[in-house]
Order: sequence, then structure tokens, then C-alpha cells
Amino acid sequence: MDFRQLRYFLAVAEEGQVTGAAKRLNMEQPPLSRQMKLLEEELGVSLFDRSGKRLTLTHAGELLRCRAEQLLRQFQETIEEVQELDEGVHGTLSIGSVVSCVSLLPQRIERFHELHPRVTFKIHEGDHFLLGELLEKRSLELVVARLPFEAASEPDRYAVLRLPPDPFVALLPSSWPQASEERKLEIEALAQFPFLSLKTDLTTGMHDQVMKMFHESGHEPHILCESSSVAILLALVAAGIGATILPKSVLTSFPLSSITMYELAHTPFYSEVGLIWIKDRYLSKSARNFIDTFVG
Repeated sequence: MDFRQLRYFLAVAEEGQVTGAAKRLNMEQPPLSRQMKLLEEELGVSLFDRSGKRLTLTHAGELLRCRAEQLLRQFQETIEEVQELDEGVHGTLSIGSVVSCVSLLPQRIERFHELHPRVTFKIHEGDHFLLGELLEKRSLELVVARLPFEAASEPDRYAVLRLPPDPFVALLPSSWPQASEERKLEIEALAQFPFLSLKTDLTTGMHDQVMKMFHESGHEPHILCESSSVAILLALVAAGIGATILPKSVLTSFPLSSITMYELAHTPFYSEVGLIWIKDRYLSKSARNFIDTFVG
């Protein structure tokens, strides 16, 4: 068994058929079928259940799939690590971000690009659970997200570089009467307005923070709408539908036409932000240097 056979096996496992896998691998079907038979004979087990229209993995096949993915990733990382010793920082750096943290990236990417022009970026946006899944698959090396990172079922698995706290602010339609000339708003006043909350089916951390703030002040907001999209919430605010509370840094990524921002009076209230990666896993030199842009 060698890496070539493992790549063939994973292609067949993912496609569920030899024909599709052969096309994907740019090879003929008979040689690929022969390689799968040889692999099963060498291991002395059946890797595929061939009784249906599609090939499905047996228990042995599932175990091999898991181990093969790990081995191939480690092999690729070893190649990259060795190459980086001589070639310096290069390649593609894949970063994930929740939409409310995207504003933290441009300045650092600009600074990084000046120092390492051979590196290109892939930026993925998603909620905590999608970004956690992409981290596990090694599709991402780093994630910028609000804390706690809700995808972290095993918190000790992740390294977290805490970034400066981000103050929450209230956003109201500019067409509404201003709460005060000082642009500060009491929680009591905010609780009187229809409220728009940032929340998804899986990620509720920011929503829970905001609700806790209301409850601790003795008020219950009237929630008119929940949405997973910052852009949708801001569009609703601009249209005069309701008010919302968001971290202040979010506003640098969106136009605030028809929206007025207020500080929260007498309520020190912050969102925690972190740069996240998986512990005990090789990080490319690009990723390590990019982390330094958040420290320096």
C-alpha cells in the first residue's frame, strides 16, 4: 500500500463509483478497479459494499478513509514544511471569519502583503460551526471569530489569541427621534423599540450576550426579528423597522446611510474576539507570520 493507492481509494470513496473516480483522476476505469482489488487483497478485508447502485464503505473502509485522509494531509504538510525551510514564505493562506469580524482583516492583510508579496489569500465567511468544520478539514488554518467559539466542543483542541475587546453600540433608524444629543442611549429606552437580533439556529452567543444585558438591567426587549445576516439587520434598521445592538467594529464594513449609532449609557458592554487555530497541528510559515500581525 502506498500514497498513490490511498489517493485512488479516497477518490472512489468520495465519488461512490469507480467510473466517476477514474474520470476525476484522469485514468481508465479498469486499472483503477484493479488497484482497489489489490488494496483489498493486501489488507485482507472488503473496503466497499458493492451490493447497491453506489459503492459504500464497509466499517473497515471507513477506518481506512479516516486514516488515509490523516496520512495524506500529514504527507502534504511535511512537503510544505520542508520547502518552506529554503523558499521562505509563499503559497496560499486560507483564513475564515464570521462576517462581524471581517473588518479586522484588511489592514493586517495589507501589512502582511507588503512583507510577503508571494503569499495569496483565500477568505471564507461563515458561522462558527462551518468555520470549525473547515478548520478540522484543514481547509482553513486560521479563523477570526467572536468568543466563545461555539464550534469548540473540545475547547482544549483550539489555541486562541484574544484580541482587544470590541464595544457594543446601539443602531437606530435616523428617521426616529434621537434619544439624546450626546448620542448615548439608556437600555430602558432601547427596550421600548422593536428589536432586531443577530442569531442563527446554531450560533446564539452574541444574541445571548445581548439578552443577558437587557435582563440584568431589568428589561425585556420586544424582538421583532432574528436574522443570521448582519447586512439584513442593517437594511431593516435603515428602513425604519427596528433597532439593534452590534459590535462597533462591524460598522466599518457596512455603509451607515439612514442609521444612527449610539453608545450604551452606563453599560460597559463588550464583545470578545479571538484568532483561532488548532493546537498541535502544523501551521505554515505564512500562518505563523500572519498571527504576528495581530500581536505586533
